[in-house]
Amino acid sequence: MDKIANMLSGIKNAGKAKKETVIIPYSVYKQEIAKSLVESGYLKAQHITKIGAHNGLELVLMYKDGEHAVTNVKRVSKPSRRVYLGAKDIRPVKFGSGSLFLSTPKGILTDKQARKELVGGEALFEIW
Repeated sequence: MDKIANMLSGIKNAGKAKKETVIIPYSVYKQEIAKSLVESGYLKAQHITKIGAHNGLELVLMYKDGEHAVTNVKRVSKPSRRVYLGAKDIRPVKFGSGSLFLSTPKGILTDKQARKELVGGEALFEIW
């Protein structure tokens, strides 16, 4: 199973169920994505927690006026089909109201940050 898609669907489904937090299996890559989601305003915070003998990543969900900050998520690059974009190929998502997250040599960046730093990479997912 695609671990990033599992993380994103967990966030979206927990928001629809009006949960305060969601706990997903920990990995450094997921933690970097969560940090970028916090910086972009889609999550309040992220913490590492213990789940039995393993680590978990606790994500605190963000709500604006009682509505979940994440309306929908679309996975762009999948394990079966990787999508790479150059800095000039990056376009706004939902006329600028959403974000595209990319895995770049400078870390996980949003579309706005990647265009500003003139760096491209693998398009991970769109969120709005």
